[in-house]
Amino acid sequence: DADALTLLLEMKLRRRRERPSLPRTVTELVAEDGSRVYVVGTAHFSDDSRKDVVKTIREVQPDVVVVELCQYRVSMLKMDEGALLREAKEISLEKLQQAVRQNGVMSGLMQMLLLKVSAHITEQLGMAPGGEFREAFKEASKVPFCKFHLGDRPIPVTFKRAIAALSFWQKVKLAWGLCFLSDPISKDDVERCKRKDLLEQMMAEMVGEFPDLHRTIVSERDVYLTYMLRQAARRLELPRASDAEPRKCVPSVVVGVVGMGHVPGIEKNWTTDLNIQEI
Repeated sequence: DADALTLLLEMKLRRRRERPSLPRTVTELVAEDGSRVYVVGTAHFSDDSRKDVVKTIREVQPDVVVVELCQYRVSMLKMDEGALLREAKEISLEKLQQAVRQNGVMSGLMQMLLLKVSAHITEQLGMAPGGEFREAFKEASKVPFCKFHLGDRPIPVTFKRAIAALSFWQKVKLAWGLCFLSDPISKDDVERCKRKDLLEQMMAEMVGEFPDLHRTIVSERDVYLTYMLRQAARRLELPRASDAEPRKCVPSVVVGVVGMGHVPGIEKNWTTDLNIQEI
């Protein structure tokens, strides 16, 4: 009933820190209505990033958690680490056929090549990808009235736009670079790259000579993630004991969990007019 809801909400607000002690990887943004967004910049293969996500959610007791995932990658939230580790290492003919069926030949091949990059890191480090998102999902479920949103652009859209941005020879050159990726990576490399996510840094190095590809894979998704974070940061209506009581709204608190490479773009776009229909 309304009394129980009010009690739960009061407990949550009491747990929320006025001046939260946050990791250095967290950027605080404020919406026009006073809602606060805490963006945790993560390295996708990092134990420290998992801890940063847990600490931030426990400190601020958010109303919404937004993660850099789309519906096509949501399965990684509920799979156990062992299964994810096995799946991340396996790039089979069946996976290739499924990617081609879903996204077309060129986009499907691009998806498999990017999976190869992720599989290379997975094999080198023995860590399953997306650990910070699974921690965010688990912690959000412990916070009363906390919603969990997927904030990334659908991956087939990103691949199709990326392929369309490249000439034939650029596609060949990029595929060649991805196919022969073999540099060893240590856990220290990951933590050293925490300010610029390792997976995104490797991709940036490979696509550096293709500015249009960087635009579709990084810059456009910065805009999309910013839009989704702003949508989540809406004023919250408090529960009422009866319909006769006036409605009362308060600023919301949001935690965003994104790759560190997206944080500068989100900060840059935070106060600008955005039109995601164009992307």
